[in-house]
Amino acid sequence: MEKSKKSSLIKRAVSSIILAPVTLFLLFLGAPFVNLFALLCGTLLAWEWATMVPNTKNALYTAAYASSVAVVCFMPAEFIFLTLLVLFIATFVVFVKAKEEPHRALLVLGVPYISLGIGSLVWFYALTNSLLLIWFFLVIWGVDVGAFIVGTTVKGPKLAPSISPNKTWSGLLGGVCLAALISYAYFALFGINFAAPFAAFAAFLAVVAQCGDLIESKIKRHLNLKDSSNLIPGHGGIFDRVDGLIFAAPFAIAGFVVFFVMVG
Repeated sequence: MEKSKKSSLIKRAVSSIILAPVTLFLLFLGAPFVNLFALLCGTLLAWEWATMVPNTKNALYTAAYASSVAVVCFMPAEFIFLTLLVLFIATFVVFVKAKEEPHRALLVLGVPYISLGIGSLVWFYALTNSLLLIWFFLVIWGVDVGAFIVGTTVKGPKLAPSISPNKTWSGLLGGVCLAALISYAYFALFGINFAAPFAAFAAFLAVVAQCGDLIESKIKRHLNLKDSSNLIPGHGGIFDRVDGLIFAAPFAIAGFVVFFVMVG
């Protein structure tokens, strides 16, 4: 293995070893630590988005994104319609203020992209419990691990060479299979029913997460960027690590809401 690649892998491993336990520990602590952690991550994402998309009102857009994140992190779940109204207003404000910006569409996208992604994680925790949110994190982390191991070992045809040259179809299959396996094992370990159906759901979320990863890669390529920032050694920015997570989160909570309605 080349020295630069080995160094990068070591940095990624160290970052993951630090970040994963911190995330899981905060989930076990519960509210308000979960909400505060979500707010911190969302605020960093707000700063990254406003920084990576060229604009003339960086502070304004950062504030708009961060304010939306604060609302979804602390507004009670029963006020979902009020929350969505606030997000709509914030989106409209950015739409108006970004009238002369060259990347207006991306600046406007920042509000729902960040807020709904972070909000879905908070709502997921509020409506279910820490065990199910941990399940979701493990599934998405499994996608990355499975895709990396299988993709670098088997290689083969590229998944989307014009967007992300390193991704392969074998990597996608590896990520889907490991996500499903982790889901099945997790449900079986805690004696939770419906292990098989949710393994299939985890496979679906794995595909969605990979789509989120590709979308962020497409945005960065459009902006001629390699990373969203350099906040995390070996990983780039926060977006580079949670792109699939926050993209899949709304689908995850929607799936569980439908499931609870059906069995309920």
